Amino acid sequence: DLIYPLAFLWLFCMRRAMSRALTHVKCRANSYPGGPTRFSVPDDRVQWSVDFAGYKPAEYTAPPVAAGPVWADPDVRKSSTSSLKFNDIDGKTNRRSFTGIYEVIDGMPRNPIGRTGIAERGLLGKWGPNHAADPIVTRWKGDCSGGIVQKEGRGVLEFVSIQRKDTGEWAIPGGMVDAGENVSLTLKREFGEEALSAIELPESEKQLVESKLNELFNGGEKIYDGYVDDPRNTDNAWMETVAVNFHDETGEAFGQFNLKAGDDAKGVCWQEISHELKLYASHLDFIEKVAKLRNAYF
Repeated sequence: DLIYPLAFLWLFCMRRAMSRALTHVKCRANSYPGGPTRFSVPDDRVQWSVDFAGYKPAEYTAPPVAAGPVWADPDVRKSSTSSLKFNDIDGKTNRRSFTGIYEVIDGMPRNPIGRTGIAERGLLGKWGPNHAADPIVTRWKGDCSGGIVQKEGRGVLEFVSIQRKDTGEWAIPGGMVDAGENVSLTLKREFGEEALSAIELPESEKQLVESKLNELFNGGEKIYDGYVDDPRNTDNAWMETVAVNFHDETGEAFGQFNLKAGDDAKGVCWQEISHELKLYASHLDFIEKVAKLRNAYF
């Protein structure tokens, strides 16, 4: 009588392990961005609960992070910094994870999804979760007759995409949530800085753009909050995000803006949404969720 329950439990555990491995792909790539080669982690050794004798990840903290800028944490391995409050709101820094409570081993937080082949912080400033916000601005793609382009019986969406300077990949124009900053403010700020280059505008134009963005970013539909399969992730620091869709049904609201790449981007444009897109980190997953939300082609 125990055979079926045990078989079900085994199948559940296997599916859970594979799910974690599949959300842990880009952060197990052979080389860390600008850093050393990762220790190879097979799919069936991702979870910490699975024994992995001989696992010796390379230790790496990028020089700009190790230099101790204001946006980065101090080194938790030093006794003077042991006061960091993991799994909690630590002053203005949110050290809580969308995945739940994460382990802290020898004073260092442990990636809740599993091994990455790199220890320490890499390119990330915070130990543990590094919180970001991703504004997904969409509109319908128009045809020459004023209608909506159709594929396989569904309308085709476009979204504002930026080309990253660091990797050359196309991405959602998001960014890090500043200490003490409300996520809604981050969404608006990052779109303005990365897709409109608002920082470079004259003060009069900057105020006009900000006023319009306040109106357009009033609302939006959250499509995801959680862990991100980011190539910068390590065993002790990882990316999490809140992704929100701001949809322009008529195409007139965001159409009044001239897209211009900001400092962190080398290109910006409206891109057609489809399954063939090649995007940074987990961004294609977020785009697919938007397409499903709008009953659009993907």
